[in-house]
Amino acid sequence: MILRLHPHSLQFPDPHQALGPDSDAPGLLAVGGDLRPERLVEAYRHGIFPWFGPGQPILWWCLSPRMVLKTADFKLHPSLRKTLRRFLRTPGCEVRVNHAPEAVIHACASTPREGQSGTWIVPEMQQAYAELARRGIVQSVETWVDGQLVGGLYGLRLGRMFFGESMFAHRPDASKLALCQLVALCRRDGISWIDCQQNTRHLASLGAAEVPLNGFLAHLSATVDQPALPPWTYDSEAWTHLFERP
Repeated sequence: MILRLHPHSLQFPDPHQALGPDSDAPGLLAVGGDLRPERLVEAYRHGIFPWFGPGQPILWWCLSPRMVLKTADFKLHPSLRKTLRRFLRTPGCEVRVNHAPEAVIHACASTPREGQSGTWIVPEMQQAYAELARRGIVQSVETWVDGQLVGGLYGLRLGRMFFGESMFAHRPDASKLALCQLVALCRRDGISWIDCQQNTRHLASLGAAEVPLNGFLAHLSATVDQPALPPWTYDSEAWTHLFERP
């Protein structure tokens, strides 16, 4: 049974009550509510996230198992390492952090994706995550070439946990370059897991893997309430936390 959220309560049902893998909507937990910042933060703290399309009510999900990129397991393949080093020493090419989060969110929503006719990042979602960016909760990592935004990603950072939401690329490897800086910043600051939500071949190729829901929730309980970090800025020295690993 799918619970309808009370408009004046931030309480969510137990994530274990989400629909199972044999249902028509595996992971669906609740419907309704709103996208106010306090509700979104409460959802993510418990492994729950919104995902719905145009014309649909707000749908809340908790997937089991959960796709996670453990930052220690990130695969900096030789070709990506070479691309990153060349990018960093090329004039006009730069990685920026939290420079234009709203532009990143919009680009993630509007960039066509293979096999998809639309986007789940509907205007209400864009507005909600933009507000979280203004509050220092959503962080963006961006790839710029000659003053143009060509790739990037965004997600929520709570305590010592990062919840990846979406990424886009208008040039080959542009989103991967942003992911490299994200992993470097996470390693520097003791963030050991990046929530990727759903299993994809692309994420798996970079080192992400599924973990049982109980393990994921246990990790959240140990990390999300740790002291908040200041909003990230680009850190050239953080690359050492990436390149020093095999």
